[in-house]
Amino acid sequence: MGGAIMRCDLSVLMRGAVGIATALFLNAQASAATLLREATIGEPPPLDVMLTTADVASVIGRHIFETLYALDSTYTPRPMLAESDREEDGGKTIVIKLREGVPFHNGKEMTAKDVAASLTRWGNFGARGKLLMAAATSVEATGKYEVTLKLSAPNGAWKNLIADVNGGLAIYPEEIAANAGNRPIEQKDYIGTGPYKFVEWRPNRYVEVEKFDGYKPVKEKGDGFAGARVAIFDKIRFIPVPDVGTRVSGVQAGDYDYAEMISGDLYESLSKDQSVQVQRTNAPIFGLFFMNSKQGILKDNYKLRRAIQTALDKSQALRVAFGAKDLWNAEGSIFPKGTPWYSAEGVSGYSPRDPKKAKELAKEADYTGTPIRLLVSTNYQAHYDEASVFTRQLADAGINVQMMVVDWATLLKMRGQPEQWDIFVTHHSFSPDPLLLTFLNASYPGWWDSPEISSLRAELIKSTDPTARKSTWDKIQSLIYDQVPVMKVGDAYTYDIASPKLKGLNPNGPVFWNVSTK
Repeated sequence: MGGAIMRCDLSVLMRGAVGIATALFLNAQASAATLLREATIGEPPPLDVMLTTADVASVIGRHIFETLYALDSTYTPRPMLAESDREEDGGKTIVIKLREGVPFHNGKEMTAKDVAASLTRWGNFGARGKLLMAAATSVEATGKYEVTLKLSAPNGAWKNLIADVNGGLAIYPEEIAANAGNRPIEQKDYIGTGPYKFVEWRPNRYVEVEKFDGYKPVKEKGDGFAGARVAIFDKIRFIPVPDVGTRVSGVQAGDYDYAEMISGDLYESLSKDQSVQVQRTNAPIFGLFFMNSKQGILKDNYKLRRAIQTALDKSQALRVAFGAKDLWNAEGSIFPKGTPWYSAEGVSGYSPRDPKKAKELAKEADYTGTPIRLLVSTNYQAHYDEASVFTRQLADAGINVQMMVVDWATLLKMRGQPEQWDIFVTHHSFSPDPLLLTFLNASYPGWWDSPEISSLRAELIKSTDPTARKSTWDKIQSLIYDQVPVMKVGDAYTYDIASPKLKGLNPNGPVFWNVSTK
C-alpha cells in the first residue's frame, strides 16, 4: 500500500514536473517572441549620446533618450519633447514650451529645469553643443514647462542642431546633467524619456533595453524619427558582431532579427535571398578621410593634402567598398543633388586621378617619403576597403601610407589623441544643415579651425536668410577643396538586413519603435 501511494505520488510529481517544464518552455517562447536582437558592428562607447557622434551609440541611445525636436522623413525638425516655440528679439531669444506630463524612466516628470540643465551641459561639453551654445548668454527655466535661451546673435539652424541625439541635446534629469560635467554619465544614470529604458550592459555580449510602460508618445503619426514611438517588443538586445559574415549568417539562421552595415559585395545575392529582407537607406552616407589639423606631417600642409587627393580615383574605391552601382555615386558635392545645399564649388578637386600631378604637388610640399599614418577599422568593412584602395593609389604617386588597423572602439579612443595618427577614416550620415557636419566643429577630431573656416563658420551660424546661408556654404565647400580638412569618398547608400518576419522598419535608419512581427 505504501508502495502504491509512493508510485502515485511519483506519478503526480512527474506530471507536475512535466507541467512546470511545459509552462517554462511556453513562457520562454512567449518571452523570445517579444525580444528583438540586433547585430551591431561592434561594442559601443558609453551611451552618453551628448558626448559622442559614434553611430553605434546613437542607434542604441535613440531608444532611451529623446530630444526637444526630431527629424521626420524629409529631415524637417518636428516637436518631440517640445510642444511649441517662438523667437523674439530678431531671433536672439528662443522660447520653448515643453509638453506636460512626460515622465523619465525613474518616474520623475520632465520639467524646464531638466531641459535647462541638459542645455547647459551640452553647451559646455557636448559633441555639437558649441555650434549653438557658444553664443548663449543665458539659459533659464522661465516656467515649469518653459525654457528661454538667449543668444548674442541669431542662429539660423538652431532647431536642426537640437533635433537628433547624435552628439546632440538629449534631455537628462537635472541632477544627472548638472553633476556629470565632461565625464560620460554612468550606466545607472542612463535615464531618459524614450520608449525603452536601459536594463544592462554585458561587455562584448549585449546591451539590453526594455519597454518603458510609462512612455508618453506625441500624438502625431510616426514619420522618420519624428511622431509617435510605440514600443511593441518587450526587450531589444544590441549584440556586438564585428564580422559582417557572421552578422549575415546570423540573420539567415534566425539567431538575429536585424543586422546593420552589410558589405556591398553581398547586395545582389541577399536581394534574392528569401531568408532576409534588405533595408536600403533613403539618404546617402559619405565616407570621410580626416586630416590631422592639430599636429603631425599634415598640419597646415595644404599642398600635401591636395597631393593626396589628386592621386585618388574615388570611383574605384566606391566600387570595391559598395559593389553594385545602385549603392554608390561618385559625387563631389558634400550634399547630394536635389537638396538645398547641393553645390558645385571646388568639385574639380574631388577625384582628379592624376598620380603624376600628385607627385609634383608632394615634391612642392617638401614631402620626402615619411610614412603617413592612416587609422582605420575593419568593423566597417567599407572603411577598410576604401583605405586599402587609396593606399595602393597613393603608393603609385610616391606617397607612403602606413595603415593602422584597429577595432572601432579603439579607433574612437585613438582619434581623440592627435599624436597617434595623421588621417583617420569614418563616415557621415546625411545632415539637414551644414552646421551638423562634424568637420565644421573645431573640437571634433581633425580640429579644423583655420582663420578662414573660423570666419565662414561664424557667418553661417549668424545668418538666418536661406539665400545668404547657401552663399556662405558655397564658400565653405570651396575652402574644403583648398585646405582639405577631410576628403569625401562619395555618396553611398548603405543597407541592412532583417528577418522577413519584421514589419514597419524605418528606412531612415535602424530604430525599432513602431516595428512588429508579421
